[in-house]
Amino acid sequence: MTNTLTTRAEIVSFDSEPLILVNSEDEAVGEMLKADCHRDGGKLHRAFSLFIFNASNQLLVHQRAASKPLWGGFWTNSCCSHPRVGETMEEAIARRSAEELGFTTDMRFIYKFEYTAHFKDIGTEHELCSVFIGEYDGKLSINAEEISDYRWLSTAEVDQLLADDQQATTPWFAMEWRQLKDQGVV
Repeated sequence: MTNTLTTRAEIVSFDSEPLILVNSEDEAVGEMLKADCHRDGGKLHRAFSLFIFNASNQLLVHQRAASKPLWGGFWTNSCCSHPRVGETMEEAIARRSAEELGFTTDMRFIYKFEYTAHFKDIGTEHELCSVFIGEYDGKLSINAEEISDYRWLSTAEVDQLLADDQQATTPWFAMEWRQLKDQGVV
């Protein structure tokens, strides 16, 4: 099936939105504004990453909009963000995939991990990230405020993208992809 694409521009991510602070056991310990979570070495907060595959087993990857404060212009997995206060992880993923990609789909939890990644001297991600996979073959509606480009890539092409020093990719994408491969998911 050939995907059809529409593009829209809608601001859906705000530095002033509160994120859920957690401990290493994923127990909520407070809230903090997103901009503050990414300062001073980063504060551990809850996050998610979604890997969407089509029926041909290609992964949807996207290039983050250049306007993103952290890793703008970098290639990454299908959808990644943070649950809002009061949202379940599944609600957050459905909301965010609809906001960024224009669709929702069934998803399956794979694993959770903690990481820290510094972006120049601008900010730090310190996340306890839940990784999910899903499948989709329909129409995309890309939010240009979040995404500047997208591609469907085979497993070998994802490996090449992540191995290419000339291609900027997010650190969590590389870590998560390696773990998905180690677990035999991809």
